[in-house]
Amino acid sequence: MVITYVKIVPMLILASSSPRRQYLLTLLGVEFQVLTAEIDERVRPGETPKEYVSRLALSKSQAINPSSAAGWVILAADTAVVDQNQILGKPVDSLQAANMLRKLRARTHYVFTSLSVRDTLTEEVITDLCVTEVRMRSYHESEIRDYVASGDPLDKAGAYAIQDSGFNPVQKISGCYTNVVGLPLCHLTELLKQMRINFEEHTTRGCRTSHGYSCQLADKIQEFSSP
Repeated sequence: MVITYVKIVPMLILASSSPRRQYLLTLLGVEFQVLTAEIDERVRPGETPKEYVSRLALSKSQAINPSSAAGWVILAADTAVVDQNQILGKPVDSLQAANMLRKLRARTHYVFTSLSVRDTLTEEVITDLCVTEVRMRSYHESEIRDYVASGDPLDKAGAYAIQDSGFNPVQKISGCYTNVVGLPLCHLTELLKQMRINFEEHTTRGCRTSHGYSCQLADKIQEFSSP
């Protein structure tokens, strides 16, 4: 009798409706599906930014339960813009968006992203946290008015998008660029490798080609190639 061993390659589910996260994940050349679940995203009393994003990412990954019995890997993430230990969410209106941008102007804040990756067959869960330091430039009041009028800040935590080439709000970062967009690909690569997810693209090459910047972490990241 010949026993044949079949290598099980898990399928990836992204637990996020964010078009930015979906786009970033395509840079790795990995196939995935999108499923989302509603969870309570309110900050709990006394919860630190790190605790907050870690709890939400884990809750999102655990809330997805595919009906198929096949092996799935659930990827969830949560990102917070943090200024002086205060979490800045999405502005509720144009006035709040403008106030957030004034508060961040010419100052340094931090972007926290927690990643949670869950194997539905083994129920193994691995997590990581990425923190990027962000220094905003000294933009003028007229620039704030024009940017807010565009409507773009209203669906962005902290009321800005680092990749907006028109407003160009950020002067300097220390750490992962795509973390500020919403999905730190350098950290994510290491987690997905552990879950046997295959890649077609090198992490830093995809980042740099897409966003046109020089990654400060490039020399520190061990490029992944499929066996």
